[in-house]
Amino acid sequence: MRRWLLLLMGWMSVASAQDVTIYRCTDPTGALTVQNMPCPKGVQQQKKVMTAPAAVPFAPGGSSAASPARTAPSAQPRATPKTEAPAAAPVAAPAPVAPTPPATTSTSTLPPPPLFECTAHDNGRYFTEEREPATRCLPMQTTNLAGGPATGGGSACEVVTDRCAPVPDQSLCEAWRKRAEQAEATWRFSDEAQSAERKQRYDQMRRVLDESRCANPSATP
Repeated sequence: MRRWLLLLMGWMSVASAQDVTIYRCTDPTGALTVQNMPCPKGVQQQKKVMTAPAAVPFAPGGSSAASPARTAPSAQPRATPKTEAPAAAPVAAPAPVAPTPPATTSTSTLPPPPLFECTAHDNGRYFTEEREPATRCLPMQTTNLAGGPATGGGSACEVVTDRCAPVPDQSLCEAWRKRAEQAEATWRFSDEAQSAERKQRYDQMRRVLDESRCANPSATP
């Protein structure tokens, strides 16, 4: 009786076959992945149903413990090989910038040399270091005894003297700046033959400004 009971229990333990669904996924790049769940959106999917083997029944006279049923191993997703991005080209480090030396401010309190502002015969104004005003000889029109223009080789001129006055001490720096600006314009617009000489005159005037109290606004009266 016991033998037949064991046979009946073994017959009842036979399980029916189990269906397993496998999904074959192909992405737009052609990479293939096999998995046991539906493919994500945008991926080509092929579905296939497979039958897993049934569980093995108890053998007569065997152990009373039921053998665990074997299940088909779930298909693991096929790993897509990672493509490493090319290493970025090294960026050249910027060249170090030399520090700009701090601007030097003159501490001199010496006044610039005196200047004279002069007015010429045509009312043109200019600055000069000469104390004595300039003298000019303006050509005069000569006539003959009859009152007409002279046709001979004689000539005459009128001597005129520019009117000059000393520049006040509080206006000296401004006068030197104007004189330097005029000298710079004359140098830059001169021809090649006179350029070197006129640049030298301009440099001399700049040194007067840089080495006197004119370079230090707080010391200017």
